[in-house]
Amino acid sequence: MSDWFPLLAVIATLVALALLERWIHQHLHGLAFLATGDADAALLLYALLLLPGVMLHELSHWVMAKLFGVKTAGVSLWPPRQRDGHIRLGAVTVQQTDAVRASLIGAAPLISGSLVALLIGQSVFGVGALGDALRGGNSSDIAAALAATLRAPDMWVWLYLLFAIANAMLPSASDRETWPPVILFLVLVAGLAYILGLSSLLLELEPLVMAGLRWLAVIFGMTLVADAPFVILIASAEWMLGTLRGKRVYYKRVDKRKVGK
Repeated sequence: MSDWFPLLAVIATLVALALLERWIHQHLHGLAFLATGDADAALLLYALLLLPGVMLHELSHWVMAKLFGVKTAGVSLWPPRQRDGHIRLGAVTVQQTDAVRASLIGAAPLISGSLVALLIGQSVFGVGALGDALRGGNSSDIAAALAATLRAPDMWVWLYLLFAIANAMLPSASDRETWPPVILFLVLVAGLAYILGLSSLLLELEPLVMAGLRWLAVIFGMTLVADAPFVILIASAEWMLGTLRGKRVYYKRVDKRKVGK
């Protein structure tokens, strides 16, 4: 079971992050509408609140495309309404290419967002020290590490940046279009290597894969924790504004938000 724990942790935290991201986008947009009372002004305010994450998302697509020699037609951060009712917070037009390069371009925001989140967590909040204290199980060490985390300079500014990045780094449906064949190909290659007696090579790669999965679980878990105070803030502000204005926002059970190429 311990061998599967990193993978299960990544899946669990990723699913939780995706569900929470959907809730945040819906209710942040609803809060903006309650605050402004105007659909266009609400859309602009909603987009501005997530602008740092959207910028990183679209810039990641653009940089990855350039690295692989795929032509682009510019980056847009303006949030126009789509004909199908979706809201596209940003876009970068990328020339059609092969599945491997398209998959890497689509995954670029997740890669860059995870790295930036990890950098903020390590350098600003000292999550490494907090993790060591939690693993040690000493209550005084845990309390000291937690206190140091809460005393981080400009804590709320960094928390906001982490929040904006975390809620724009997951690839959109269009980003994931080419993933299934690439994943299937990798599974087939691994299966063929095992059949041909190259299992020793797979075993050599296992520690790297497990380490990568553990770090992903830490990053996703950290972003979930960073989202928590903003969820409380958004829910409270939405309830208060709705009560004061005598209005309520109703949400359809569909994803009305897109961030992607």
